[in-house]
Amino acid sequence: MIDAADAADAADAPPTAAERYDFRSTPYLESLLRGREPDDPLARQFLPDERELHALSYETADPIGDLPFSPVKGIVHRYPDRVLLKAAHSCPVYCRFCFRREMIGSKGDALQGAELDAAIAYIASHPDIWEVILTGGDPLSLSRRRLADILDRLAAIEHVGVLRIHSRVPVIAPETLDESYARTLVRSIPVYLAIHANHPDEITEEVVAALARLSACGVVLLGQTVLLKGVNDNAAVLDALFRKLVRLKVRPYYLHHPDLAPGTSHFRVPIEAGQELMRSLRGRISGLCLPTYVLDIPGGFGKVPIGPSYVGVKPAFGPREVMDYQGIRRSYPE
Repeated sequence: MIDAADAADAADAPPTAAERYDFRSTPYLESLLRGREPDDPLARQFLPDERELHALSYETADPIGDLPFSPVKGIVHRYPDRVLLKAAHSCPVYCRFCFRREMIGSKGDALQGAELDAAIAYIASHPDIWEVILTGGDPLSLSRRRLADILDRLAAIEHVGVLRIHSRVPVIAPETLDESYARTLVRSIPVYLAIHANHPDEITEEVVAALARLSACGVVLLGQTVLLKGVNDNAAVLDALFRKLVRLKVRPYYLHHPDLAPGTSHFRVPIEAGQELMRSLRGRISGLCLPTYVLDIPGGFGKVPIGPSYVGVKPAFGPREVMDYQGIRRSYPE
């Protein structure tokens, strides 16, 4: 029996990581995590960690600056020719390093009805917009009917040339992407699906089958990965992941440096460590397997490549110095 004092103490207790930040899982993911230790690369990505309660002074709820570039609800218009459409506000699973952890799930709002109409009207009224990127939340958590409606309306806008969808669903709920759902992604304009995968253990037989269904329907597959301490900050792990993806017709697109989201410092590695990883992969694996290592500058100033440089400063006289993939300095006359 709990007395009044115990109840008061419980009410005053600080929240756990699972209470402070949304936690959710899928039956498939639960089966994949079963028996894994807390420091396992997959467990670290999906299971709450009390270190999440330790936020640093420079971490922020809007680390890449969505809000200053949101002219209407659901739209982020940071670059002239493309916009983000936050089509969904929730995810089937919440990654513990998510850069939008303060904006989605229980902290987000669904985009529907008049608000969705206003977001699509904004895209239609700006002829410079060539690419629409569906994000959120996870767009593939939407019902097939609702996603089809959004894609149809976007594809009907004359100046929109390509659609891109960012999703974690293929690796955390692959069974939901049956042939019917996969065909929903095929439209009159190209649809690119950027799949978020961080470790080769995520590429299971079920995931392979889901990616095959998507590819067979004509969906162009890209891969995006977040560089995470204790998960994939290792050249052999990244090598294995990128090779697996390319064999499945998934072109590695971005390797993201982690954003400054609250309570995620235990996932971040120094930029120099990421550059050294990219340097070690250059020449070790095919260029098809190499993503661009990028950083989103806090405050909404955009995404920039931060990979290692191989070209020296041009001297006043004589050849420029360049470095080959083995680290040997060579000369290049200009």
